[in-house]
Amino acid sequence: MNDQQLLRYSRQIMLPEIDIQGQQNLLNSRVLIIGMGGLGSPAALYLAAAGVGSLVISDFDDVDLSNLQRQIIHGQQDIGRAKVDSAWESIRELNADCHVLPLPEKLSGDELKQQIALVDLVLDCSDRFSTRFAVNRYCMEVQTPLVSGAAIQFGGQLAVFDPKDPESPCYSCLYEETDDEAMRCAENGVVAPLVGVIGAMQAMEAVKILSGAGQAATGKLQIFDALTAQWRSMKLSRDPGCPVCSKRK
Repeated sequence: MNDQQLLRYSRQIMLPEIDIQGQQNLLNSRVLIIGMGGLGSPAALYLAAAGVGSLVISDFDDVDLSNLQRQIIHGQQDIGRAKVDSAWESIRELNADCHVLPLPEKLSGDELKQQIALVDLVLDCSDRFSTRFAVNRYCMEVQTPLVSGAAIQFGGQLAVFDPKDPESPCYSCLYEETDDEAMRCAENGVVAPLVGVIGAMQAMEAVKILSGAGQAATGKLQIFDALTAQWRSMKLSRDPGCPVCSKRK
């Protein structure tokens, strides 16, 4: 790290759980964020601010007026632009040292698997079950940790799945494949700050995993009720009949 980086990240470096080595780990890390919407917006900004060296951001959508209620990485001037271009510009303004690879497409198949294999960690900030199941499947195949978040109406969920941990379940241990539209904000609504809470928590788990600080929330489903301001934590176990990870050693 140079003097500017030591100053920029000094508030994290002074934490004994992170220190110089943990910060260097962040700077050396590459993270894939699927979705530049309500969850991906705060997650990307916090990871860039925290010093993650490279972010790969994927989204095939354009910025719409209705997005601005919660997708804080975009502004009014970005309406009609590709979300990844708008997000890249916001990240650059926050931390020009963070290398960003914008992918204005819906990753799938071999391309999705390849991008997952090239990173140290994946944040699933998508809003479609089909995407979530595909991301989970490839993360398990190539042994890449996955931080999954979801937010709808006044409720949010957070889970960490680590294929390198023999005790860790995967997303398919928790959910069976279902209707793709069941959790979309466009059909169900969502309160604005909720996605910030869950997206920031996804970034927090990513920072912990990448820097080596603390203990990741692997093997737990954390549920947040914004109406009562309460968190619940449920222990998750591997499903011996899981179609994705049951044969994993």
